[in-house]
Amino acid sequence: MLQKREKVLLLRTFQGRTLRIVREHYLRPCVPCHSPLCPQPATCSHDGKLLSSDVTHYVIPDWKVVQDYLEILEFPELKGIIFMQTACQAVQHQRGRRQYNKLRNLLKDARHDCILFANEFQQCCYLPRERGESMEKWQTRSIYNAAVWYYHHCQDRMPIVMVTEDEEAVQQYGSETEGVFVISFKGILNVNKHRAQIEAFVRLQGASSKDSDLVSDILIHGMKARNRSIHGDVVVVELLPKNEWKGRTVALCENDCDDKASGESPSEPMPTGRVVGILQKNWRDYVVTFPSKEEVQSQGKTAQKILVTPWDYRIPKIRISTQQAEALQDFRVVVRIDSWESTSVYPNGHFVRVLGRIGDLEGEIATILVENSISVIPFSEAQMCEMPVNTPENPWKVSREEEQKRKDLRKSHLVFSIDPKGCEDVDDTLSIRTLNNGNLELGVHIADVTHFVAPNSYIDIEARTRATTYYLADRRYDMLPSVLSADLCSLLGGVDRYAVSIMWELDKTSYEIKEVWYGRTIIRSAYKLFYEAAQELLDGNFSVVDDIPEFKDLDEKSRQAKLEELVWAIGKLTDIARHVRAKRDGCGALELEGVEVRVQLDDKKNIHDLIPKQPLEVHETVAECMILANHWVAKKIWESFPHQALLRQHPPPHQEFFSELRECAKAKGFFIDTRSNKTLADSLDNANDPHDPIVNRLLRSMATQAMSNALYFSTGSCAEEEFHHYGLALDKYTHFTSPIRRYSDIVVHRLLMAAISKDKKMEIKGNLFTNKDLEELCRHINNRNRAAQHSQKQSTELFQCMYFKDKDPATEERCISDGVIYSIRTNGVLVFIPRFGIKGAAYLKNKDGLVISSGPDSRSAWKPGSLQRFQNKITSTTTDGESVTFHLFDHVTVRISVQASRCHSDTIRLEIISNKPYKIPNTELIHQSSPLLKSELVKEVTKSMEEAQLAQEVKVNIIQEEYQEYCQTKGRSLYTLLEEIRDLALLDVSNNYGI
Repeated sequence: MLQKREKVLLLRTFQGRTLRIVREHYLRPCVPCHSPLCPQPATCSHDGKLLSSDVTHYVIPDWKVVQDYLEILEFPELKGIIFMQTACQAVQHQRGRRQYNKLRNLLKDARHDCILFANEFQQCCYLPRERGESMEKWQTRSIYNAAVWYYHHCQDRMPIVMVTEDEEAVQQYGSETEGVFVISFKGILNVNKHRAQIEAFVRLQGASSKDSDLVSDILIHGMKARNRSIHGDVVVVELLPKNEWKGRTVALCENDCDDKASGESPSEPMPTGRVVGILQKNWRDYVVTFPSKEEVQSQGKTAQKILVTPWDYRIPKIRISTQQAEALQDFRVVVRIDSWESTSVYPNGHFVRVLGRIGDLEGEIATILVENSISVIPFSEAQMCEMPVNTPENPWKVSREEEQKRKDLRKSHLVFSIDPKGCEDVDDTLSIRTLNNGNLELGVHIADVTHFVAPNSYIDIEARTRATTYYLADRRYDMLPSVLSADLCSLLGGVDRYAVSIMWELDKTSYEIKEVWYGRTIIRSAYKLFYEAAQELLDGNFSVVDDIPEFKDLDEKSRQAKLEELVWAIGKLTDIARHVRAKRDGCGALELEGVEVRVQLDDKKNIHDLIPKQPLEVHETVAECMILANHWVAKKIWESFPHQALLRQHPPPHQEFFSELRECAKAKGFFIDTRSNKTLADSLDNANDPHDPIVNRLLRSMATQAMSNALYFSTGSCAEEEFHHYGLALDKYTHFTSPIRRYSDIVVHRLLMAAISKDKKMEIKGNLFTNKDLEELCRHINNRNRAAQHSQKQSTELFQCMYFKDKDPATEERCISDGVIYSIRTNGVLVFIPRFGIKGAAYLKNKDGLVISSGPDSRSAWKPGSLQRFQNKITSTTTDGESVTFHLFDHVTVRISVQASRCHSDTIRLEIISNKPYKIPNTELIHQSSPLLKSELVKEVTKSMEEAQLAQEVKVNIIQEEYQEYCQTKGRSLYTLLEEIRDLALLDVSNNYGI
């Protein structure tokens, strides 16, 4: 007898509409189980495949395991696998047609011992979704219920192993039913040792076109050992015998050559392995370049299979089918990998879209964005509808309701901001005043973004997806719309704004904290200062007042009074910041080196110079106030929510990463003690060469490179002793001060508001993230932060190459500069260029086998000879007896040029042309021009790029005419439409389920 049920589906479209579809769902008492142990073979039809009878247990993968680890489940060594209908439908709806077709083909393949069980049509297995239950929990519960029924259906004669990635399911169901075991996926790998002994379960990082890669602490050597894995894949690695271990090269190596090409012996052997399985593929969109016209013609005019070269060196060439190779050979193009056959050296893919011409600024920027999976589409209409209105006709005002809720600081506090020139998203301001009892009150006031961004609103979901504002060398892509980031949430001067404030009462002499207050406020910033102006006021140079807009319309008396008030405030803030910094220094806070390059233009608006940004004391003043606020907020939210607070940890670095730092310091007679952050900080402070300040700067830079990355985490996911921030020497730290550009700060603001409500015994508005959800969010934010760092670095390198690319390195004076050697390799040295903040390799042995030599005038030349590397120096000896030695921290003269690449990004190339330091001519002229801001640079660069693109506009017009002539689809393509259809989510709800 069939049982009739109604199944309600909510079909969500990209336009935001929800379609409610009701379908009849019939349940049967018998569905094929495909098991030879079936007690009712007459009623339970066994059409098609049967499970093997020689297995020790059946394996039932959960829906998440089927989605992410299908490649492992395809191994023929894994037998007795039962795919539940619930898991298969999850793959169909969430992973798309290609993944679903792979699963269908696997089920049809007679060589694989696996079957499909239609659990959602079996009367005893079907479970309706409960009210409020998430789709994921319902899917796991349904699969477990079906596993229990299947075990009893086989008369308890065959154990069932359910494999899941849900640790809560392991705890909940693991011991609930005898004979049905629920274990994690790592556990099933131990149950089924289907290959050689598995030694590691790791994420492949750096799978490149070079001959060796490092996976965690295991070296993967060669393409064959990588076994069709790509950078970012989660792989299983088999450790090779010790006699097959290899070492990493200690030679400089080009991106397009391997270790063998260097002709140098590798370092000491280290654990070496090979990939034996891919647990999760990281396939994404890749930017590629088509082969040149000559290469295409060599394949024949009718060739359809074309090998394209990815922009990323770590990705192998991809084979795609196209007849437009010649038309696309001058463009950067996006392709997507579809498959990788076991018999092929290269993966197969398909064309997605064109980014732009090779060498064009916008095309190269688009390449950087795609390679870092950064989406910069405009904010949607639904998201913008949630934004407040602020127009000349309808200006935004502080509401009376908020005036009653918030502390009003507009008349009682001198609030001002200090930011870079041209800054639009001002998310932090400062205040300092003397209280009636003589003590001081220090205030940090942060834009109240959460007032305008409601939890789970359209704009909140978009901000969570972006996670951060992406700052490139010439532009930025905001996390929030400009009406918030540059207007209502920007703490501009002279306008009312909502803020979240922290105010400390400090002892008037010792600056010790007496009391702290947290809460929502209303502020009006009196001054919008830039760093250089604040520094001039701090130094007593009051001529800069003419550049501060707030002073222009004041009479002399008022001007003098306000100036004295502002100068006192900046000076007092600096004194407090020095005190706070001294306390952190006493605990081991590190002062590390980072190079930020600024750009100068000449009178004709051409790029004139690249100079490293000079640090100012006012930078540290603002930074210390922000660090103090972040630290106190971290303590507050952790005390209120010890298991679900978002903090930021900086784990101690591995000691072996400091080996090069210690050796370099030893070459100058310094000892670097790396046992703790305190000893490291003291050692770096003492490692000063009075004759060469660059030495300390390089040592600090090397210490920075040895550090681990700071990461966001949920306090419920690790022990309290792991909360420590190594670099800042603080026990608890978070990010609170930049909610305009970081989603982590928005989460922290909500936690702080909830903590304040909790202290007042008020109801907490909005649901906070659970530990598990917060842990997943932190992983996403950390991933997006890495993408932001990589994109910023790559865009800076792009502009550095643009600066030098159009200059003749043989005649251009600016291409010759002083460099400092900071690392010795077997075939060259690593050099730092202080003038431009550039680091790079300088070869002492070229590809022809010639070595560098130095003549009587110290000018370098290439001659036959050999190199001999020592710990702190390298000697080049020619066959005619000439010898030159380069030591660590030697100053040399370097020629800078650009190594152009058609398929990859251009790179800076350094060549030592003299073993003597370079003396900069006309030093006074170099420092006369004022630095240009990045926001202004993009306009000048765009002008020069537009001139180069004028010749291409005619071709673009022709292409547009061809679109009209041949009626080609312009804009939304059929491919885009199909992708949207594939991504439509079906939400299954039962009769009693409410949205």
